[in-house]
Amino acid sequence: MKADTPFPAFEFDNKILAQGAEISRRLDILRREKFPPNAQKSLRQFSMAEVAQFLGVTPNNLKRLSLEGKGPTPETKTGGRRFYTAEQINELRDYLDRNGKSGAKKYVPHRREGDKLQVIGVVNFKGGSGKTTTAVHLAQQLALAGHRVLALDLDPQASLSALFGFQPEIDNNPSVYDALRFDEHRRPLSELISQTNFPSLDIVPANLELSEYEFETPLAAQSSREGKFFFTRLTKALEEVDERYDIVVLDCPPQLGYLTLTAVTAATSILITVHPEMLDLMSMSQFLLTLGNFTKSLVKAGAEVQMDWLRYLITRYEPTDIPQTQLLGLMQSMFAEEILTNTMVKSTAISDAGLTKQSLFEVERAKFNKGTYDRAFDSMWAVNSEVQNLVHRAWGRS
Repeated sequence: MKADTPFPAFEFDNKILAQGAEISRRLDILRREKFPPNAQKSLRQFSMAEVAQFLGVTPNNLKRLSLEGKGPTPETKTGGRRFYTAEQINELRDYLDRNGKSGAKKYVPHRREGDKLQVIGVVNFKGGSGKTTTAVHLAQQLALAGHRVLALDLDPQASLSALFGFQPEIDNNPSVYDALRFDEHRRPLSELISQTNFPSLDIVPANLELSEYEFETPLAAQSSREGKFFFTRLTKALEEVDERYDIVVLDCPPQLGYLTLTAVTAATSILITVHPEMLDLMSMSQFLLTLGNFTKSLVKAGAEVQMDWLRYLITRYEPTDIPQTQLLGLMQSMFAEEILTNTMVKSTAISDAGLTKQSLFEVERAKFNKGTYDRAFDSMWAVNSEVQNLVHRAWGRS
């Protein structure tokens, strides 16, 4: 019997470096083809029905304004359908606020005097829970609802950044590491912020350099006071841009390290994403126990961990899956008010949009099966609206 041909020798390090570079090159080609001419994302126009939903008014109200020549002028397409840009949505919001009756509903939901910056940490240390997808859609919806939002990508893998059109190894963008580092190269957070294709939504993208924080922090903790109080670094970094934003959305890494602990200390609320499977529930149990013990240690060391709210979000939920429904019932019996009323359903619309690095707000509805898209959008809208209500409640609003 003929012996198998032995594997040819190869240099592991050079092989994976070459393959990583090739993947990066191909992704950049796809990015340039999808977002010409400069590989930067643009944003589609929104229908009158969508704009009415964002503003909390009726389509007839918007149509009347348009016919009377009030507010920004929409683009009229085939069949008389009117479309607005995201910038025009903000113009409409300002117009409605300026011309509303005294004491009427306010359409610009910015922070008011005495309202503190809301920092929402989206966390789970198990991959595949929908954490980044949740953070992206939450940040975008809050911005379309009129809030000034900052998205912070704290994951060195930079998945959130990729969904906003960044490719760190090619763009050479800075990351929040530059505001957290312990040496003389530390920079103000304001210098690290980039604009996104959504008005009122900025981002601090991530890159692999972020992982350096995990290695440098324990060394700094042994040698300096700054290192011992590492958990205050993001809180202090955010103070510099506090007045520019209403809400900060933190996409935390899928691990319980120094970056996550720093994020939890800076957060005013925590959103934990959970996939309703038994292994995920077991993993979350370990996550909560570990995070709770670490937090106790941080508090003893002087950290101020004060949350307005903590909520669990069931993600990738399939209502027809009986075991998932049973696990959802189990979690509801255990946590009651701590679970969001609405769930994020599993949908091919979300995964298909992700193939082109887009969200449900960016893709064209007409390119999907209407029922599939609408189910995903309605689920996402309900979840994020519930979170927005929690933010407003923290500000003392109804």
